[in-house]
Amino acid sequence: MTALDRIDRAILRHLQRDGRLSNADIARAVNVSPATCHRRMQRLVEEGHITGTHARIAPASVGLGTLVMVGVVLDRSTPESFAEFEAAVGGLKELLDCHLVAGDFDYLLKIRVRDMGDFNALHGRMLIALPGVRQIRTFFVLKEVKENAPLPF
Repeated sequence: MTALDRIDRAILRHLQRDGRLSNADIARAVNVSPATCHRRMQRLVEEGHITGTHARIAPASVGLGTLVMVGVVLDRSTPESFAEFEAAVGGLKELLDCHLVAGDFDYLLKIRVRDMGDFNALHGRMLIALPGVRQIRTFFVLKEVKENAPLPF
């Protein structure tokens, strides 16, 4: 993997702010030719620095206005139990993020649902049936203060 120089970092910062910028706009902003900018962006993708370009959808506008954080404790801390849990949560469409964490929980889940009733149904139907789950602690988000901030580099 090539070390990132100031131009690479500038390209990444511009893309984080607005992934819809054209190659010409980015090239102008970082003071390189469009051809050089295109080659650099291709390399940044190939080397895994850029993992995708996505639209950020307003959750409430598509009927998913409730954000829930769920702490999960497994009954065993073994590689097999972790692998089984991770395979099972991969199929939950409501699950936005799943992180193996240190501390009071084994996993922290970020879930988007329509409302509390929708979460209650998900909890009863899916979450408590996940393999190896001993305890679930649920936190309903009252206000999203800072979400998906750009990386600080």
